[in-house]
Amino acid sequence: MAPVARCLTRTFKTPQFTQCATKNHQHRAAFHLTSTAKDMVAPPDPVSHMRPIIYDDPPVPQPDGAYVRHPYSLSEFESAAGGGGSVVVGDNELQFKLLRQRLDALHQNFWLDSNTRFYSAKQSVLNNLPETATVRDKEQALSVFYKKWVMQEKELTDAYTNEWRRRNTQLIALSARVEFAKLKGCVSSFLKSS
Repeated sequence: MAPVARCLTRTFKTPQFTQCATKNHQHRAAFHLTSTAKDMVAPPDPVSHMRPIIYDDPPVPQPDGAYVRHPYSLSEFESAAGGGGSVVVGDNELQFKLLRQRLDALHQNFWLDSNTRFYSAKQSVLNNLPETATVRDKEQALSVFYKKWVMQEKELTDAYTNEWRRRNTQLIALSARVEFAKLKGCVSSFLKSS
C-alpha cells in the first residue's frame, strides 16, 4: 500500500550557533535544535494528475497583546507597533501563505477543468467511430483530435501560463521580503544586545 503522503524534502534538525554578548564582551555559545517544517506531497488527483502539497507551516508569531488581522485585508488595521497600517513580518508571512494557496488552487483548477474537457472530447471522438473501425482508424482519429485539441486550447493554456508566471513571480518577491524582514529582525536584535 502506498503512503498517503510523503516528505517533499529531507529535513534535518540542525544545530544553530547563537552568540550572546555580555557586559564584559565575552561571548557565550548556546546550541539548540530547531525543528524544520515538513511539507508533504499527497497522491495525485485522478483527473488533474496534480500532486497537492500539504504545507506544515508553523503558526505566525503574534506579539503580546496583538489582535488577529483580517486575512483578506492585511493592511487595513494598525500594526501592534502603532505604525498606522504598516505591514509587519507576520502580515507578510500570512500574505505569502494565502498567495501560495491561491496559486496552488489556480494550478489544480485549471488542470482539473482542462483534463475533464479533454477526456470528454476524446471519448466523444472514440464513440463517433463506427464499431468496425480498426486500431489504425482509431489512431488516426485520435491523432487528428490531439492536433485540433492543442490548437484549440493554445490561447487558454497561454493565458494560464502567463497568469501562473505572474503569480509565481509575486510569490517569489513576497518570499524574499519575508526572509529579508526576518534577517533584518535578527541583525537588529543582535545589535541591540551587543
